[in-house]
Amino acid sequence: MNSSINQTLTFTTMKALKYILYSMVLVFAGACTQEVIDLKEPEPPAPDTSCEDAEGLTGTANFTKFVAIGNSFVAGVQGGALFTDGQNNSLPAIINRQMDCVRGSTSTFKQPTIGASLGWNLFITQPFLSDNTKPILGRMLLQYGTTPDCATGAVSAKPTPQAYAPGNLEALPNPTFNPGFIYTGSKTELNNFAVPAITVGQALTPAAGDWTNQPLGFTPFYARFASNPGTSMILTDIDAAGGSFALVWLGLDDFFLYAAFGGDPTKAPLTSSGDFQTRISAIFAHPSIGLFTVNPNMQAVVGNFPNIFAMPHFTAVSYNPVPLDQATVTALMGAAAFGGYNTALDGLIANAGAFGISDELKAEIATRKVNYTVSCTNKMLIIDETLTDLGPYFDGLQGAGAISAEQRAGLVPYEQVRQTTSTDIIPLSTGSFIGTQVGGNPLLVNGVSVPLADQYVLIPSEIQEINNARTAYNAVIAGLATNFTTKLALADVDAALNTLITNKAAIYNGVTITPNINPPTGIYSEDGVHPNTRGYAFLSRVFIQAINTKFGSSIPLTNLGDYQATGLPIPAAE
Repeated sequence: MNSSINQTLTFTTMKALKYILYSMVLVFAGACTQEVIDLKEPEPPAPDTSCEDAEGLTGTANFTKFVAIGNSFVAGVQGGALFTDGQNNSLPAIINRQMDCVRGSTSTFKQPTIGASLGWNLFITQPFLSDNTKPILGRMLLQYGTTPDCATGAVSAKPTPQAYAPGNLEALPNPTFNPGFIYTGSKTELNNFAVPAITVGQALTPAAGDWTNQPLGFTPFYARFASNPGTSMILTDIDAAGGSFALVWLGLDDFFLYAAFGGDPTKAPLTSSGDFQTRISAIFAHPSIGLFTVNPNMQAVVGNFPNIFAMPHFTAVSYNPVPLDQATVTALMGAAAFGGYNTALDGLIANAGAFGISDELKAEIATRKVNYTVSCTNKMLIIDETLTDLGPYFDGLQGAGAISAEQRAGLVPYEQVRQTTSTDIIPLSTGSFIGTQVGGNPLLVNGVSVPLADQYVLIPSEIQEINNARTAYNAVIAGLATNFTTKLALADVDAALNTLITNKAAIYNGVTITPNINPPTGIYSEDGVHPNTRGYAFLSRVFIQAINTKFGSSIPLTNLGDYQATGLPIPAAE
């Protein structure tokens, strides 16, 4: 048997790819940019005319004190960060301005102001710095690169985190080095209790604000304004504020964070539908701390969840974004690299009987060959945990004398790999990781010679799992609106965004909007997830319509012309 296997295999080595990939990093630098931006100046804010047609009817609702609880979509995150200007134009702040039209007077909507111009980027891992040796990265802006696009030759813009000057710690979420991070205003006078990147469970646990222990579930963005850090909860703090009407938009991060981390449960687990139902029900009806339990007269509007995979964050990076030149392809596909790997797979297929390989596994192995060509559209190399682990079969090759121990060791990273297909989804945050070097070694390039780990790619089974969770969550939200039919309005955010996506554009108040990032019409901010200011104004209309329909009020719909869109791209960094 050994001789026949040896005749089939010419595999030599899969150790580090010597003398290659040096040019590839330079070629790759321009990949994963946004589509070409239509360079038109976003419309300036128009005079505020939103109250002109108001009839002053509150209906059966009581808007005396409007409060809000939710995640980053309610806190006012834009461009991947929580910063002051974004907070000033948060979803509930915009809705509150419209409520002033029926209150007959201007109210103060107090938020735990962050006091930061760029904020702290939530999409990039940054340490809670103990010194100022590394600049803090804040919100993203569209910024031109310096490397021409492989396919078009154009230099295009992409979302780029903006850096603070070294030593500027105004956004650092660490009160030891940035005392200003702690909100010192009155907690009971607050209106907005939203916290970026929280799950429903975090709103129900003191751990969310426990600076002392920082246990699982802790977030500095709640701890900074918690009434009693380590003891109070987000929900009990909003209870203590004594609102009369609430916006509740919680639960998106119970599945979005899982998706943003590529379906890797070690980074962000997916909340089961059963746990979600228990927890979101507690927000309204917990026997001692539920919103409607603490204040039987409380009324509210709750939002459901849109299809996140239609957001630019999950559509901007294609499954085949890798540009390669001839020299790099020759090296990658040589016998000492993936040419040898493919030969090993051929050996398994040709000797399937000897290794106990079924016809089904033979077919799978055939699809796992790696192929790179001279083009701008090569597929990425990823780890797919649903694939058969070929480790035992590679062991069989070594045991049969077909490959050496060194060659077998070189195959270890490739036991469950394949190249991406059109059914995979690549989060926008992965775009900046593809093509980076491992340990500064130009021979080891993520997504090409080194397979991307689970957290960077969503495979079909994970996509379906997330879609199923969202569907189940939305059914729970609809059930709550039915159960509390006189107290709770349902804002169908899912339907509103689906309609915009289907129609590709809409016009409100003479302003055209589109479901993308591109100025001047796009409603999404630079992170491809959170709306920009105009996008939040659009969503406010959805919530206001739901409130008016349920409670017979006449809050005027927000004039989109009063709110700014995403700005034009800025020049490349020097």
